[in-house]
Amino acid sequence: MTADVRIGPDGTARCAWVGDDPEYRRYHDEEWGRPLHGDRPLFEKMSLEGFQAGLSWITILRKRPRFREVFAGFDPAVIAAFDQGDIERMMADAGIIRNRLKIEATISNAQLMLGLDDGEFDAFMWSFAPPTWRRPATFADVAATTAESDAMSKALRKRGFRFVGSTTMYALMQSAGMVDDHVQGCWRADAPRH
Repeated sequence: MTADVRIGPDGTARCAWVGDDPEYRRYHDEEWGRPLHGDRPLFEKMSLEGFQAGLSWITILRKRPRFREVFAGFDPAVIAAFDQGDIERMMADAGIIRNRLKIEATISNAQLMLGLDDGEFDAFMWSFAPPTWRRPATFADVAATTAESDAMSKALRKRGFRFVGSTTMYALMQSAGMVDDHVQGCWRADAPRH
């Protein structure tokens, strides 16, 4: 066993970043690296990854239920209609990350989503998934950005999306299963990807 894999209290070998937090274990086991499809789920993932920039993912994960309430289940049609009063309400809500630029970016991004056909955002995002990748042996083998995340970020920015830098988009690619960076020795590295 390497320092990149840790045996949890349940005797399961997991990526070491999970630590001992039960919610992180659940997220690692059930979500991270599994293919995620759908315009709304990918919009939510993109939005939350944008809020995560500069913070730890566990912070976002713990606040995700409140984010979903405040952002109307990440329904772009609802969010696109948010106004200054909604922004001020969110800025006063300690249950989310109170960053005005990120809140405004989420609203702006939702407005851009309204111009897309059903399934178009899903197809667009997945078009950047690499056709193949190598399982990382250690976390030192995991890049912060890739050519694919650079291209995704550039294409999203060209369309007007905000808080979609390459590092943020690579984190989305990992969490949405466009790549699978569970390290060798983690039980998920050998599990089916569905």
